[in-house]
Amino acid sequence: MRASLWSRWTTLFEEEDEAAPRYDPVHLAVVLIAAQVVIGALYWLLWTLFVYDGGLPSKVGPFLKVAAGFAALKDYGWMGTPDRQGLFEGWAANLIALGLSLLVVYLLYRADRRHAKNTR
Repeated sequence: MRASLWSRWTTLFEEEDEAAPRYDPVHLAVVLIAAQVVIGALYWLLWTLFVYDGGLPSKVGPFLKVAAGFAALKDYGWMGTPDRQGLFEGWAANLIALGLSLLVVYLLYRADRRHAKNTR
């Protein structure tokens, strides 16, 4: 029994078959780090779009009311200075996140269509 365990252990370190796939630890580390970066970027994008200073959805209705003339900016706390924007606090970051989200969706759609065209 002891010899079979030892022989199994030593076979792990013998020469590998050249046809067998090889896993480079550097490539594995790059994949793990890249996945974490993508997950972090997606988290930042969605958090900025939907949560930061109330998120964009909470600003759309009041903006449409102001644009249609049913309300004024001061009704929503806007004082005309960059540090007193009331409900519209953080709108620039929300719009940038919306633009980046739309860009990512467009690029993914384009890549998918290109792949679908090439596989026909």
